[in-house]
Amino acid sequence: ELIQIKEGIGQGLLNRHYRNLSIRFNQENSPWKQTKLGKIASFVNGRAFKQKELMNRGLYPVLRVGNFYTNNKWYYSNLNLSSDKYANKGDLLYTWSASFGPHVWKGPKVIYHYHIWKINFDPAVISKAYLYEFLKLDKKEILANSNGSTMIHITKKDMENKMITVPDMNEQIKIGKILEKLDLKIELNKNKLNNLKSVKQFLLQKMFM
Repeated sequence: ELIQIKEGIGQGLLNRHYRNLSIRFNQENSPWKQTKLGKIASFVNGRAFKQKELMNRGLYPVLRVGNFYTNNKWYYSNLNLSSDKYANKGDLLYTWSASFGPHVWKGPKVIYHYHIWKINFDPAVISKAYLYEFLKLDKKEILANSNGSTMIHITKKDMENKMITVPDMNEQIKIGKILEKLDLKIELNKNKLNNLKSVKQFLLQKMFM
C-alpha cells in the first residue's frame, strides 16, 4: 500500500507531461518549467578499465555496476585520474549497463566504472533529492514500456533528451522530503516483513522436524 501511495504521489508531482497539476502544496502556486534533462544536468562516464588494471588491493576501490546489486567482490586501483573519474559520498550516480537506475553513493571515495554515469548539476537549479526521485520514477516508466525485454538499452543522448518538469527550489525540496520519507517507511516495512518471514520459517522447521 505504501508503494502504491508513493507511486501515485510521485506520478502526480513529477509528471513530465504536466499541464495543470491537481497535486500542489498549500500556498505554492509558482509555475513549473519544462526543460530537457541535458540542459540542467550532465552525465559523465567513469573509467574504462582493462582487466589487468584491476587489483586485489590498492588505493581506491573500483565501483562497478554489480557492486550496487549482488556482486560483493571489489577490485582496486592505484591510478591517478582526473577528478571527474572519482565518486565521493553523496554523489548522484546512474548505472546504465545490464542493470540500470539512479543511486546516491554512500561509501568512501571510489573510481567509478565506465558503465556508470556521475550526474553533475547545479544545486541552485535542481535539488539532488528531486532529481533522484525523478530518475527513479523514470526507471519505472522505462521498465513499463520495455514489453518484458531483459536487454534495455539506455544511451546518454536518450537521458539528455528526456523532458523534466522543474518547480521552484522551495517546492522541489518539499517534494523530495515527502518521497524520501515514504521510501524510508517502505524500507522499514520490507525489513519487518523479512524478519517475520524468517521467524515463521524457523518455527515451521521446529514444528515439523
